[in-house]
Amino acid sequence: MQLEDYFNFLSPNDIRLKGTRIGIETILYDYIYHAKTPEEITKTYPSLNLEQVYATILYYLHDKENITNYLTEWIEHGEQMRERQKQNPPPVAEKLRKLREQRKISKQANDSEIFIR
Repeated sequence: MQLEDYFNFLSPNDIRLKGTRIGIETILYDYIYHAKTPEEITKTYPSLNLEQVYATILYYLHDKENITNYLTEWIEHGEQMRERQKQNPPPVAEKLRKLREQRKISKQANDSEIFIR
């Protein structure tokens, strides 16, 4: 079996483990940035087996420069999407934010009332 046989190359920026919807970035982020062991990663993602996790790590080690660029782009894309969402939140998120604000104001008013008594 070739190492590439473990993956579906959907596009240059979308590589997933065969038989799953899990991208290699998910595994590598846990491995590189959270220092999780392959065994810990398989516990986090029960649809993966240890062989798939090791294959992903080996794929990264064989082409570190390109896969590091892949991960960097993935992280940057996520940051851009979060920033866009902050600037244009979905209506339900805005409603929840207003409810939290109202609860905070009510709690402060109640706390002030108790303190005054």
